[in-house]
Amino acid sequence: MKKVTALLLSMAMGMCLLAGCGSASTGESESSTAAAESGITTVTEGTLTMATNAYFPPYEYYEGSEIVGIDAEIAAAVAEKLGLELKIEDMEFDSIITAVQTGKADMGLAGMTVTDERKQMINFTDTYAEGIQSVIVKEDSDIANVPDDLTGKKIGVQLSTTGDIYATEEFGKDNVEQFNKGNDAVAALVAGKIDAVIIDNQPAISYVGANEGLKILDTSYATEEYAACISKDNEALLEAVNGALAELKEDGTIQGILDKYIK
Repeated sequence: MKKVTALLLSMAMGMCLLAGCGSASTGESESSTAAAESGITTVTEGTLTMATNAYFPPYEYYEGSEIVGIDAEIAAAVAEKLGLELKIEDMEFDSIITAVQTGKADMGLAGMTVTDERKQMINFTDTYAEGIQSVIVKEDSDIANVPDDLTGKKIGVQLSTTGDIYATEEFGKDNVEQFNKGNDAVAALVAGKIDAVIIDNQPAISYVGANEGLKILDTSYATEEYAACISKDNEALLEAVNGALAELKEDGTIQGILDKYIK
């Protein structure tokens, strides 16, 4: 009887261990299973890798060692809808599309404006926000009217942004100074190395708030639409992200995120 009892206990314990292992395995693979069932393929199984440039407040910026902001929260909400973990990779803005094209990132989310030129290289999701290109100048600047007063001035822009594209086309390459980060352009303006900075309005508000002696001109330079970019080779992910964005718009999540950061 003792031998039989011991054998039964041993078998029961073995079954419990197997059940425990099975449960843990199922839990760990839930996200990748959900993604697989929907036909989504990602750079890393079970993970949605987002490329961004984290110097674009309030859309993306560092809070300590963590990247936070509008795009970070929207991407997290999309990843949750798709049953994936979110991973954010910080890089120079002009590297984002290349990272998406070459499979180093699943999507780019960086306050990126939809343009015909970019559409030739990548796909855009549905729009999730609107942006305005604004002009930052010193408070005592003689620049008042856009674009007339910018002619012949030295204009700072973030490399490869629409501010860069518009300014180069309208005022000529010789009058445009390109910077890898928006705050580098603003620092140059504060130091008197350039006359103005063209950048998206929300980052402009943050930069002006952090630097005394600067102001934003009343007249906006351009109005734009923001969307995530995804490789042309990943139609399944594009469709899935658009579906998630539609649900997040419908239930008010995206508007809530925008209202949290943009007063």
